[in-house]
Amino acid sequence: MPVVQVGDERLYVAARKLAESAYPPLVLIHGAGGSHLDWPPELRRLAGVRVLALDLPGHGKSSGAGRADTQVYAAAVAGLLETLDLPPAVLVGHSMGGGVAQEIAIYWPERVAGLVLISTGSKLPVAPDLPDRVINNRESTLDQIVAGSWGDGATPALTARNRENLLAVPPAVLSADYAACQRFDVRAALGRIAAPTLILVGSKDRMVPPKFSVTLAERIADSTLVQIEGAGHMLPLEQPGEVASAIEMWLAERTWAS
Repeated sequence: MPVVQVGDERLYVAARKLAESAYPPLVLIHGAGGSHLDWPPELRRLAGVRVLALDLPGHGKSSGAGRADTQVYAAAVAGLLETLDLPPAVLVGHSMGGGVAQEIAIYWPERVAGLVLISTGSKLPVAPDLPDRVINNRESTLDQIVAGSWGDGATPALTARNRENLLAVPPAVLSADYAACQRFDVRAALGRIAAPTLILVGSKDRMVPPKFSVTLAERIADSTLVQIEGAGHMLPLEQPGEVASAIEMWLAERTWAS
């Protein structure tokens, strides 16, 4: 199944096969300029869980172009879930991917059993000139992005790989992603999210500070907020063990429809 035809595009999905599970499938949705590789093995191989990590259109091994609208990305992911004939899934979204997950929960709620929102908000703070700068001042802008993305647990190897990965993203795709983040705003619709939601944030997140996660927790009725001390915006890669443990505990504490 690694490549799935969805409309005119071929979307790449790295899927962990599992005969049966007590939990809904988990679908991992990466952030701006990312791919399925933004999810470390600790999360792609959660014990007893069927996990699918996708590449959004124009990213990684997926075809198509980047989008300047998170709702268009959400429609593509909803189409993928339908094509795969998945039962309602737990959508795990990081940063922009968290925005995509929220929009699926709002506009395609029948596809969603739960949400895990990581380093994200109901609105995403992106500098007005960032979409232009990632094209016209690429090297220095990527340096700034990487410098602001990590917390206390980041190693030089992690930050170097992050910069390397961003350099490999076509500038037009990265620019469109940041334009999509600028436009994203579901503050008025948060009350429509009925799915149980786990919210994870690093205390040192400078890209989407913890106050954005607090707002999510205040406005999503069935939500749990967990702050991981010292971690930055790239929380899943910086503290994969803590993120995996938080998700496993949250899954185990709930009763899921079979």
